[in-house]
Amino acid sequence: MLGVFLIGVPVASMSGGDHEAEIALLKGAAVRRKLRNPWKTNAEGREQEMRLEKFRVHEFRSVWDSGDIEVGDVTCLVGKNEAGKTALLKALYRVAPIVNEDAAFDATDDYPRKEYGDYLHEVESGKREPAEVIAAEYRLELDDIAAVEQVFGSRALKSQTICLTKGYANERTYNISFDEGAARAHVIAAAELTDATRATLEMAASWGDLKTKLEGVEATVEVTRLLAFVNVIFPDDGSHYTFNKILSSRIPALLYFDEYYQMLGHENVQTLIQRKAAGTLKPSDHPLLGLINLARLNLEDLLGAQRTTELVNKLEGAGNHLTRQILRYWSQNKHLQMRFDIREARSEDPEHMRSGQNIWGRVYDQVHWATTELGSRSKGFVWFFSFLAWYEDVKRSNKKLILLLDEPGLSLHGRAQADLLRYIEQELKPNHQVIYTTHSPFMVDPANFNRVRIVQDRGIDADDPLPKEEDGTKVLTDLFDASDDSLFPLQGALGYDIHQTLFVGPNCLVVEGPADMLYLQAMSSVLERDGRTGLDPRWTITPVGGSGKVSTFVSLLGNQKGMKLAVLVDVAVSDSEAVEALYKKRLLQRKNVHTYSDFVGSKEADIEDMFDRGFYVDLVNAEYAKQLNGNIGHSNLNAKLPRTVKAIEKYLERYPLNYGEFGHFRPARYFTEHLETLTTSVSDNTKTRFETAFKKINSLL
Repeated sequence: MLGVFLIGVPVASMSGGDHEAEIALLKGAAVRRKLRNPWKTNAEGREQEMRLEKFRVHEFRSVWDSGDIEVGDVTCLVGKNEAGKTALLKALYRVAPIVNEDAAFDATDDYPRKEYGDYLHEVESGKREPAEVIAAEYRLELDDIAAVEQVFGSRALKSQTICLTKGYANERTYNISFDEGAARAHVIAAAELTDATRATLEMAASWGDLKTKLEGVEATVEVTRLLAFVNVIFPDDGSHYTFNKILSSRIPALLYFDEYYQMLGHENVQTLIQRKAAGTLKPSDHPLLGLINLARLNLEDLLGAQRTTELVNKLEGAGNHLTRQILRYWSQNKHLQMRFDIREARSEDPEHMRSGQNIWGRVYDQVHWATTELGSRSKGFVWFFSFLAWYEDVKRSNKKLILLLDEPGLSLHGRAQADLLRYIEQELKPNHQVIYTTHSPFMVDPANFNRVRIVQDRGIDADDPLPKEEDGTKVLTDLFDASDDSLFPLQGALGYDIHQTLFVGPNCLVVEGPADMLYLQAMSSVLERDGRTGLDPRWTITPVGGSGKVSTFVSLLGNQKGMKLAVLVDVAVSDSEAVEALYKKRLLQRKNVHTYSDFVGSKEADIEDMFDRGFYVDLVNAEYAKQLNGNIGHSNLNAKLPRTVKAIEKYLERYPLNYGEFGHFRPARYFTEHLETLTTSVSDNTKTRFETAFKKINSLL
């Protein structure tokens, strides 16, 4: 029987550099069959690159167990301050950091502090192993799979995924589904052997057994070649070889960047050389070294050059390149130019720069004719420029990268943060996966809420200690479990997007809330399916958050040039003056202001009254089934109350819900979610009321 093994062993300090030489051991075999590839391309037909699909963090700083965090092309971790967003990125970073000195976990610094004493005692006494902190699952690209198949055939890999784990023991391990029997069978089948020798070798039950059998048969050239290859694999196995010699070097490096990596704008060259040699570079050194590399210099060039002009010209070339890059995505000031200089140290220079040679970064403002030190510019500009300097240098090396950006653009203006989002979308996403953290609404793309993962630490807000399984940083998959603080950036992003839509959309239909929008969209769809008139798609339905805000929105937008504005709102007797004020104060023409009472035939009406009362009560019964003490009967409602919602609220005062409160939105959501099955229950009278309203509003266009 073929065995499929999940191998989990420490990754040895082996490079893949000898892999090509070892592949040569297999060359010349008589059987070189064309390898099939069972793995499919993505929906666009492009070959998939090795990519991170999900990761999980345990027992690290504020995190006990984050839960699985799914990752896409761009992933946005949203949460309030101290929620643990940075901890998630830093734990992930250490599984494959681009800066090797950052790779180690340290339990003293990183283990959750309040449990550190107990953890240390258990590890030292042998009661437990050092904690595993990070598990990261990757999907292999087609080239990776083909490289494995070149050695072990198309049936050795049983899965397209590989999982890397690492913890406080600081030994990175891998987990891969690999069929050792199929791998051995391919190696034997691909060799030019006699039938008798092949039959003998096919009986091998392990790589060690295959080695023994090879040593026992006639030592032909092919047998000698095959034995040399098996000796490379043994005493480990094919899975170990596959990871260490083929896949390990293909895993994307992780580049972590936060505000501590920002350039200072000046540095002493000799001191920088010493830190680089000692492996003690500061975070701010990496962007500066990136800039020097862009200029095609090395640090020794800065010390030993005979012509300062040549050095300055090269540094200016690097600065010009970065200036062009940053101005493509920097809308705040288009009149900036980067300039770099190298000078002998002076006695009044910064304390660590008073001997040797110094490099200075400056920004020239073409409007004010002024040159200022890079570090004195706005924090947002320095962050953006520093990241570009490092990234542009790393990009030139053609390394496979996953970018981890911690609170990118934190100091940027809202519009500059939009520039940064555009930079991520247009420059970074086509080449790399990007994972970034934020608590800013302007760094959440409202067109891509699917990228958002909510990060929350319930322990911060809890009055009493929580059980360990509930405490600490969690990454939520269900927005309904998120706190108000956690959701705030999403709400802000959505609100800003709606605001922008209002100013851009030429035809705005203002309604009170999201329930109105759902009902109108759903009923328009129902009518159009019946061949009747729905709401003209040129209308943008805009919920403003309540009747009290309608007049404010109309005041702001009513005079916008080229904009058509109409209002369709609930009305009660107490609201009539506010509704009439919309046209009496000439904010809108009378024909542009409508209430649901216009189509229901009563003095008071909500959008819910556009439906038959019995139908709407059925929606409420279905949506609130678990909270009601039995269904609300149609006859139980006060028939003298003209508004259905008010009649239901009056009923619930006598027979309250078991928990929670009644609201307008949930029945509307239930209606839209079950529209296919509910359509047949919508009466002709209801359809006629909505159609009349749509025709009236459409006539304004």
